[in-house]
Amino acid sequence: MLHFFSELSFNTNLIVILALFFVLFYESINGFHDTANAVAAVIYTRAMNAQVAVFISGIFNFLGVMLGGLSVAYSIVHLLPTNLLLNVSAAHGLAMVFSMLLAAIIWNLSTWYLGLPASSSHTLIGAIIGIGLTNALMTNISIVEALNIPKMINVFLSLLISPLVGMLIAGLIIYVLRQYWCTNKKRQRIHMSPAEREKVDGKRKPPFWTRIALILSAIGVSFSHGANDGQKGIGLLMLVLIGIAPAAFVVNMNANGYDISRTRDALSHLQQYYTHNPNLVKTFSSPSMKSQSYQEILHLPTGFKCNVPNAPSIVTITLESLYNLQSYSQLIVEQRSQLRRLLICITDTANHVATLPETSAAEKRFIKSLCQDLLKTVEYAPMWIIFAVALALSLGTMVGWKRVTMTIGEKIGKTGMTYAQGVSAQMTAALSIGIASYTGMPVSTTHLVSSAVAGTMIIDKSGVQIKTIKNIVLAWILTLPISILLSSSLYWLALHFV
Repeated sequence: MLHFFSELSFNTNLIVILALFFVLFYESINGFHDTANAVAAVIYTRAMNAQVAVFISGIFNFLGVMLGGLSVAYSIVHLLPTNLLLNVSAAHGLAMVFSMLLAAIIWNLSTWYLGLPASSSHTLIGAIIGIGLTNALMTNISIVEALNIPKMINVFLSLLISPLVGMLIAGLIIYVLRQYWCTNKKRQRIHMSPAEREKVDGKRKPPFWTRIALILSAIGVSFSHGANDGQKGIGLLMLVLIGIAPAAFVVNMNANGYDISRTRDALSHLQQYYTHNPNLVKTFSSPSMKSQSYQEILHLPTGFKCNVPNAPSIVTITLESLYNLQSYSQLIVEQRSQLRRLLICITDTANHVATLPETSAAEKRFIKSLCQDLLKTVEYAPMWIIFAVALALSLGTMVGWKRVTMTIGEKIGKTGMTYAQGVSAQMTAALSIGIASYTGMPVSTTHLVSSAVAGTMIIDKSGVQIKTIKNIVLAWILTLPISILLSSSLYWLALHFV
């Protein structure tokens, strides 16, 4: 890590440190804004002391980031259009990322101060959309080209469907417990709130096994949150560093010969696939798509168009650049930057081809496997970056958690949260977020936990506080437009006055 800073100029080092601060500050806010959801149930059911619960949540958020992989990190980054990511300059890259982060920080702090469990994921996605739209207006391109529409649809579907799924699953768990876990007085205790149990048994803490279930499910939510939300900061930080210091970060300089050979083999297989299926490329291409010549792509690496007609030529060029290559240090900086652009473009066009109706299910799986190998040395993050983001998220978890926790624990239902409701909501959130992290889909911890708690209250006929639900829904509705407006304004100002 230190050798990287020693190779940069003083001004560049200042920009890198500022970028690190912004990303890590955003992750810290994410920690005390979103992770409050993970500890709300376990605190309000008296399963754990608040300070201990928050500390343990911070530890498992840290582990979640460290062990969660990078699929969500680059899923968020690629909401931006491919051609913008390929051809953006260092100055534009910095303005882009700083505008995103500042917009997200402003809205997250505002909703935290008001105690509203708004979504950090929604905020960040809205900020990214704002950047794409502003870039479209400034470069006179269509809205369709300004944003990665297929990726955006997938992300929106995950953010829209996940709260509904959380509400239904948590409600179903409560229904099953009510039907099959009320046969005697001992079992009925799981459906008591701490206040009700104190009247009956003189104790506020849950029964032993119920308490274990509450603690384990809270740990699961914390770990899943780290694995999903922590990756977003990693992706943004990598985007900044690639723009500032491409020599060190544009490709994984620690990649060995085996990693490079996997990329080379994937390219060779994809080339054979295009050769055997020439009609697929023609089918996907529209009349407005112009295929550039081999020489145009080779000599204009920052200006080539990433579209399907260019795919066979780009694969050929990339294969030649990797021939007998054992280490990326053998390439000069411009060659590394060109290689990154080519690999991202190849993967993007391959994913387009995989969406064609005539592409069989087996071929789609084959292309997906090739794309993973193609991006192995491009979509990466050094361990010190993962560690820094994990630390920021975990430390943020340990401060500022109380405002949102009070909303989740006290203000959604009309009555106190029961032990069963806490277990159901946390189990639902932990499983849902964990599955989303594995599949690379960004989801909102806030929305999942809030909707799960509401679902348990509805099935239990406890009732919900309409005012709180209205505030949560209002924050949910306003988050996207406000974050879009904030990031658009900040990006425009940065490009014109900085």
